[in-house]
Amino acid sequence: MSTDTLTREKPAATLAAAMAEIGRKARAAASELALASPEAKVTALKAAAKAVRTRQNEILAANAEDVAAATASGIGAALIDRLALDPKRLEGVAKGLEDIAALPDPVGRVLAEWTRPNGLAISRVAVPLGVVGIIYESRPNVTADAGALCLKSGNAVILRGGSESARSSAAIYACLQEGLSAAGLPATCIQLVPITDRAAVGHMLADMADNIDVIVPRGGKSLISRVQKEARVPVIGHLEGVCHVYVDRGAHLEMAKRIVVNAKMRRTGVCGSAESLLVDQACAQTHLSSLVTTLLEAGCEVRGDEITAGVDARVKPATEQDWYAEYLDAIIAVRVVDGVAGAIAHIAQYGSQHTECIVTEDLAAAEKFLNEVDSAIVLHNASTQFADGAEFGMGAEIGISTDKFHARGPVGVEQLTSYKYVVRGSGQIRD
Repeated sequence: MSTDTLTREKPAATLAAAMAEIGRKARAAASELALASPEAKVTALKAAAKAVRTRQNEILAANAEDVAAATASGIGAALIDRLALDPKRLEGVAKGLEDIAALPDPVGRVLAEWTRPNGLAISRVAVPLGVVGIIYESRPNVTADAGALCLKSGNAVILRGGSESARSSAAIYACLQEGLSAAGLPATCIQLVPITDRAAVGHMLADMADNIDVIVPRGGKSLISRVQKEARVPVIGHLEGVCHVYVDRGAHLEMAKRIVVNAKMRRTGVCGSAESLLVDQACAQTHLSSLVTTLLEAGCEVRGDEITAGVDARVKPATEQDWYAEYLDAIIAVRVVDGVAGAIAHIAQYGSQHTECIVTEDLAAAEKFLNEVDSAIVLHNASTQFADGAEFGMGAEIGISTDKFHARGPVGVEQLTSYKYVVRGSGQIRD
């Protein structure tokens, strides 16, 4: 049945029935997948990686159609960058599948164990979450990353990608299905919702609590807001990436310039892209002008406070909203602050608790920043663009969680498990 038929004939009833069936299949698959051998999961992931390479032309052709349609609709350059695939990025998708396959199996890990005075032997053992629902927008690589991470962690997954990447996601999904088939695992371990109607998202959030254990949203502010408002199951949240680089008085200028330009300009549309640059007033006279000039020459628009605007006529005056902004574009807000304490205070007020960096050779200042900044990822002398599960050795990630419960930072296979207590006795009873 086509998506058009689903949305034209008895839309509400047909859509509800289709989503309910997807949920039931996922729950059944989760029970089987939780007991699957590590070898079966590895076989599935390696076969999927091989399929991605074999089907490269097919995937790229589907992606070209998505990009053309998105461009015609007027979608911005940053979102087009997120959507677009090329042979190098597609090889990264295949390599990510293999990297996830090579990770230790997270299911069944003994996290802790101890024996009570009465002889009870207690252990805390990692188990899958169950069924994970993932709602994402324009990145087709999430189809592979999320499907693979859930498979490796023993979770069935329901993937609902954005309509703008539907063709690309379907082509990548076919590779995951090929992998499952090669391993003899149920095809329903990984399901891609074939319905572009946004009402499908509503069903995942509000009507499938019996068959979805956790929702992971990955997208813009409006999607995250909707998920947090409507979800009736736990959510692993990924809020805005209002990321900061703070250049301290103890920073080497050349290192600071390299880090700042990479953090902002390597890929402006990723969540780890730096959106604000903070410069210590103690080195503003020696560092600020050079940092601003370097950014401008790299093609970045600079919006600055009064001091920053005074160093170059090309700097646009920053407004209060600029300090909160996630541009996802070649724009950065620059402010002079009163040392490391001023940087920490600015980040606490305006940041989204995602990723922050300090550039300095002063180890005391670095430790203060790393200890006191309350974000999921804090870095010393390294680009914020390292905020990525693959760069952390996780193979890939579903997203960067800015939550404080369960998972925080890159969400990989370990973060997609919970645990249970296993207690072994020898006839003990409680008085």
